[in-house]
Amino acid sequence: MTCPICGAETVVKYRPFCSKRCSDLDLARWLNGSYAIPSTGDEDQSAEEEQGLAPDRRH
Repeated sequence: MTCPICGAETVVKYRPFCSKRCSDLDLARWLNGSYAIPSTGDEDQSAEEEQGLAPDRRH
């Protein structure tokens, strides 16, 4: 098995990563939203509008 961040062989202690560094990089990507899954559901759009993140579609 290889590390999903750098491709090196994994280390049991940090599995599925090879090191603490790669583990921390992955966590940082989750925390800053890099791994966010886009959605087009009505529920998500109304939540964005409430927060002022979506453009106003009323014309």
